[in-house]
Amino acid sequence: MKLTLAEPKYLKDSISLISDLVNEGRFKITKNSIELIAMDPANVAMIIFKLLSSAFVEYDIDKEVEISVNLSNMKQILRRAKSNDTLILELEENKLIIKLRGNTIRTFKLPLIEMESNEQKIPELNFPLFVETSNILLGDAIEDADVVGESVNFIVENGDFIVSSTGDLSDAKIVIKNGDETSIKCESKDPIRAKYSIEYLKKMVGGAKLSEEGRVRLQFNKDYPLKLEYKTMDKVQMSFILAPRVEND
Repeated sequence: MKLTLAEPKYLKDSISLISDLVNEGRFKITKNSIELIAMDPANVAMIIFKLLSSAFVEYDIDKEVEISVNLSNMKQILRRAKSNDTLILELEENKLIIKLRGNTIRTFKLPLIEMESNEQKIPELNFPLFVETSNILLGDAIEDADVVGESVNFIVENGDFIVSSTGDLSDAKIVIKNGDETSIKCESKDPIRAKYSIEYLKKMVGGAKLSEEGRVRLQFNKDYPLKLEYKTMDKVQMSFILAPRVEND
C-alpha cells in the first residue's frame, strides 16, 4: 500500500477533528477511499468520515485493509505536516508509516492497535427539513449561544432558521433568514424545534475547515438526531450524527 497526498490538510484537519470526539479509530482502506465510522465513548455522537481516492496523487492498494490506530498519537504526528509537504501513508508489519516529504523526509511509525470488532452502522434517518448555510453563520451562532447556556435550540419557523439558548439569567436568539447565504426547505407547516449539546456542536463546527465551498448542511427534527455535513467535492466528506437532548431544563 502506498497513498500519496499532496494536500495533507485534508487528513490532518480531519484527524484533529475526529480525535476531539474519539480516542481510537478503525479505518477501512478500500479501492475508492479511506473511511471511518465511529461513536464517541458516551454514545452521543457518531462520526462518518471519507477521504476519497481522487484527493490523492497516488493511490495504490492491492486489497482492502482495515487498520486501527490511536487517534491522539496520529494527530500529534500529522500536526508536524506543513502545508507544502507531501504526505505518504504505507503499511509495514504492524505499523502505519507516515512520511512527510518537503525540504526533508520525516518518517514516523505509528503502531496498529487491536479494537473490538463490532462494526458501527449508520442509522437510517428521515428528516422533514434541511438547512444549508455558510460555515461562518453557523459557527458564529453556536458561539453566541455558548455565551448563555449549555444546550442550543435549533428551530425552523416561518421560513427562518433560528438558533437560541437559555441560561439561568440570560437568553440568546439568532435568526438566520432564508436567502442568498442560506437555503431552508421544510415539509412541515408547523415549527420544528430540537435541542442539542453545545459542547459537542462546538467541536463539530470545526468541520468547516473541510469545506472549501464554505457550506454546511443541517438536518433535524423534534426530539430526533441532528445530522451535520461538510464536504469538499471529490476530496473529503465529514458527517456527524448528534443525539438530541430531550430533558426538561
